[in-house]
Amino acid sequence: MPDRAILHCDCNAFYASVEETFSPELRKVPMAIAGDPARRHGIILAKNELAKQFGIKTAETVWSAKIKCPHLTLAPPRHDAYASFSDRVNAIYEQYTPRVERFGIDESFLDVTGCPRNIGGDGALCADEIRMRVRSEIGITISVGVSWNKIFAKLGSDYKKPDAVTVISRENWKDIVFPLPVGDLFFVGKKTVEALAKHGIATIGQLASCDRAWLNSRFGKSGDTLYINANGLDDSPVAETGRFEPAKSIGNGFTFRRDLVSNEDIRAGVIFLSDTVAGRLRRNGLKCATVSVALKDNAMKSITRQTKLPAPAYLSGSVAEAALALIAKHWPKGKPIRTLTITAENLVRADQCPQAEQLSLLDDPTQPKTDRAERLEKAIDDIRGRFGEYALQPAIIIGSDIGVWEAEPRGDTPKSKEE
Repeated sequence: MPDRAILHCDCNAFYASVEETFSPELRKVPMAIAGDPARRHGIILAKNELAKQFGIKTAETVWSAKIKCPHLTLAPPRHDAYASFSDRVNAIYEQYTPRVERFGIDESFLDVTGCPRNIGGDGALCADEIRMRVRSEIGITISVGVSWNKIFAKLGSDYKKPDAVTVISRENWKDIVFPLPVGDLFFVGKKTVEALAKHGIATIGQLASCDRAWLNSRFGKSGDTLYINANGLDDSPVAETGRFEPAKSIGNGFTFRRDLVSNEDIRAGVIFLSDTVAGRLRRNGLKCATVSVALKDNAMKSITRQTKLPAPAYLSGSVAEAALALIAKHWPKGKPIRTLTITAENLVRADQCPQAEQLSLLDDPTQPKTDRAERLEKAIDDIRGRFGEYALQPAIIIGSDIGVWEAEPRGDTPKSKEE
């Protein structure tokens, strides 16, 4: 049986590339997409190739980037445009296979095994045709990795950038993969890299040669995953177009215009974030069994705490109540909060939990409080769906000077890292 032909297509410097299609002159200067420094959102979200040459990195502050490159051109983000370009790029992918699995706004896996447009059954030729079509029809570039599994396809798309195709085959995979740093492997984060380094494991090749039982004993279930991925044994399928893996968590974080100090400030921030998180839970048909909060002060020191809910929930009041209780218990009173993140975790399908009856918006005092709150929040969802996310907002944040009223809407899909 022939090997699968799996592609991983990664849009190069996606946000910056989209901006360059609108303003071609930006291709000639170091340029980055950034939040608004005046609202303390001065973080680099993406940068073009010229900016990379100055060592500018995603997620560093605008202040730091400007030190490296004083003449750096900054552009504000246009998330609607990025979503539109992502759809156009994926529409090309979908002409080659019904199995296109989006992985963030700028990355997708494709299974072109046996597909009629997989030219001569050669995944590399197919990848090259897709790459050239995206460049000519959309005006941006992609890098494509080709392999028999998703893990190595992802390594291939990262291996050579921009505008390139890299094939990791049965014949060459050890030559390409084994010398790479273990941190290049899909799903291997900083803490895992540090833990492996303590055992002298720095490359994927060293990881692949480890005893599988030892990895299991040291890292549990993730140890088996490490062994499988490093040895090219991953056989996970590419999802069909339109099918997505259920989210493992849904969260929202915000760096406020000024620090939160008073109880009223903290309550406003919590209610704003809980409202957005709960709305996304309902939009995805999910409830959470756990709520976590991450708090950061002006010294950039942070803590994360979590609590289990009495029952799975997707109402903003339930999320906010849990978050406020965590803050009251674990954060010193009066200590400034610079950044606050609220995350719903341990998600379950809402249709597998008891649901309140969907009645009218009018309060019925004979109905339980939770039922009335659920009807109200679903009515708010409907109004926002028709008139926009900011058609209705919690009263506590209207007129607040902590900066949330002008906040840009967040998307449900986590952003992948910009290279």
